[in-house]
Amino acid sequence: MSEACLNRRFIVLGGAAVVVSAATGCSTTIPSSGRSSVPLRVPSVYDTMYAAMPDEAFPLPAIPYQRIDPRYLRQLVDDPTGERPGTLVVDTNQHFLYLVYEGDKAIRYGVGLGRAGFGWSGEGVIQYKREWPTWTPPQEMIMRQPELAPYSARNGGMPPGLMNPLGARALYIFRNGRDTLYRVHGSPEWWTIGKSVSSGCVRMMNQDIVDLYSRVPPGTPIKVRALPSGLETSLASSMI
Repeated sequence: MSEACLNRRFIVLGGAAVVVSAATGCSTTIPSSGRSSVPLRVPSVYDTMYAAMPDEAFPLPAIPYQRIDPRYLRQLVDDPTGERPGTLVVDTNQHFLYLVYEGDKAIRYGVGLGRAGFGWSGEGVIQYKREWPTWTPPQEMIMRQPELAPYSARNGGMPPGLMNPLGARALYIFRNGRDTLYRVHGSPEWWTIGKSVSSGCVRMMNQDIVDLYSRVPPGTPIKVRALPSGLETSLASSMI
């Protein structure tokens, strides 16, 4: 991936400029004929990044990003992973997913991870990916939650849709040629980002997985591990 390509791809991050300025929470004022000033909210880059997506097969609603910890919003950062460009790295320590680029840069996304007893670490590859996938719960999950039996492989799984647990996109993780049964996938439950609540999969906001899906080809390596804390230095505030 050339530096020119890197620059072009980072100019727009899912339809919005990659820069995230202090304007996210700022306001300005408009003089009103000598009367008291009227506050005016400055549009944020995230207004576009997490806007509704009406052209999807199942139109996605806007995400109320103002209610999410800003560090879990999509942004360009210095790469803390040391991995080769094109690698996905899931930081289980801080609930981040990094897509590494040249120039010691990475796109960082907030993610939800496995709850106690369901977390995992290791390496694999994105064997294939799907838009609006069908969800088929593993047999072990059905044993724990019998109410999921109607969505078993025998019954064809749960059809795609807004309430499908895999969301708008899914990346399927294989290791040594075998399906790990873990996925990087979208989720309608944006409030779970930054938390450990899943059955081991890496869940993302739907708008984020749509963006990541467009950037990641099959065969992409993925590494899931805990990175040391204090390495996530965002470039956003300096790129106004």
